[in-house]
Order: sequence, then structure tokens, then C-alpha cells
Amino acid sequence: MAEIDDQERSFIRAACVQMRSGIDRARNVEAALALIAEAAGGGAHFIATPEMTTAVDRNGERLLASLPEGEALDEIGAFSAAAAEHGVWLLIGSMPVRRREGKLANRSFLFGPDGAVAARYDKIHMFDVSLADGESWRESRVYEPGAEAIVARTPLAAIGLSICYDLRFPRLYRALAQAGAEVICVPAAFTKQTGRAHWKALLTARAIECGAFILAPAQGGLHEDGRETFGHSMVIAPWGDILTEARGDEPGVILADIDVRRVETARRQIPSLALDAPALDNPVHVISSE
Repeated sequence: MAEIDDQERSFIRAACVQMRSGIDRARNVEAALALIAEAAGGGAHFIATPEMTTAVDRNGERLLASLPEGEALDEIGAFSAAAAEHGVWLLIGSMPVRRREGKLANRSFLFGPDGAVAARYDKIHMFDVSLADGESWRESRVYEPGAEAIVARTPLAAIGLSICYDLRFPRLYRALAQAGAEVICVPAAFTKQTGRAHWKALLTARAIECGAFILAPAQGGLHEDGRETFGHSMVIAPWGDILTEARGDEPGVILADIDVRRVETARRQIPSLALDAPALDNPVHVISSE
């Protein structure tokens, strides 16, 4: 990792790791660690991996059966060691974690450069949809939604956490920004169909609305369990300009240099976060002329 000079702490080199995770957790961890090392070798101070880094498996029963209870996961130790070895802030976009009630949490882990877990976030919005091509998902059958929005204040920046389908719920992102988030992470496994239609538009909208940097590491390609994800990991600046983008769905690393001062500039120019109308805190008044 490149050292950060005390006089230049507003500048961060950020990395998004793009993956094509399968069913075998150990194999996925091995692939992730290699890409994390590549990102660190490129000078990254902050590295983020996609949703379901350690297991992409639509067979919920099989996934549940493969996991120990709680956070007794070998992969947590492996990623902790990697963060410490490379001296980086490392966000594992999410891992399945078995809960006591027999469901899973879709959980992000943020590791500090000392290897300690600095923050956790459980995905709030469950991907329960039926798409036009007949593709159907019911994430809530297997996963228990989280109930708490998280901003982690780090020496690099204030980092807001979210996961994939959360992206379609702008109130969460506004809350993160109003709580001070300067960089908001959107690790994802967007389907190919929805990604092609909405991925870039939604990410850009959240960046502009929040006046924040958006880091979106993604799963991409045809996975072992049969699903197909969009890829196109990207980093977007507070004014909506795309700093870097993976040009397809192949695994790899993208890097972007972030000047955190751009957040303050964008929010000063368009101070919408401070100007929410109080009337919108009340129920909407619906007038019918039928």
C-alpha cells in the first residue's frame, strides 16, 4: 500500500475488486485474496470487494448447511490477516453469516489496517422481485434483513455502507450522507438484466443526490449456481463523473484516486442535504377528484 502523507490525507487511492464467486467458499476466498493483493500492490489505501464475496449460491438450504453458526468463519480470519498484511482498509462487500433463528445475514465487514473489524452492516432491503424474463428472486426466504444504517468514521473518510438492492432506496443514502458519509460503498451482485438497464443510472443518481463518492465493486459473469451478474464495477465522484469503470464482467481490479475535498465542494454548491422540506416528514396528502 502507498503511504498517506499527513499533509495529503484528503487523497485516497481506492480499489474495487470484481469477482465471479462460486459455491466453494475456500476457493472464493483464495480468489479474493489474490485480487486484494493486486489492489494493494497498485497502491490502494482502501479496497472493497463485491456482495457475496465468499459464496454465490442460490440454493439456500445448501448454503445454510455449509455455514457454522454466527461469525465462526475461517474467512473472517483470512481477510483480517490480509488487511493487516497489506496495511489497508478492507471492505468485504458481504458474506453470508448464519443467524441463530435459522436464517442468514447478508453482512459487510470493514477491516482496519490492524486487522480488526471496524464496522459491520447487514443488508436492509431484501431482493424479492420477479423480472420480465421470468427470473424470480426471494432473498427474504433465506436472509433476515438488517435494521441499522452504518457510517464508519475512519482516518481516510467517513464511509457509508450499503449492499446491492439497497441502491433502489434513496432514503437510505440520503440518511448516510446527512450523517456525514463522504464515500458510500455499494458492493453488488446485480443481475445482468437489471444491471444493463439501471446500474449506472442508479449509482450516478446516488452520487449526485448525496454529493458523495460511490464505490461499487460487483460480481460479474455466469456463476456456478446458474445466475448471471452484470459486472461493470465503478467509482463515481460527487458531481456524477465516472472516475473508473470495469469494461465488462471479468474478474479484476479497478483503481481510482479520490480527493475527499470534492465532497465538501459539491455539497456547498448544491446544499440539498441541508434543505429537506419539513413538510415531507408528514404523510402525503392525496387529493382525489374521482
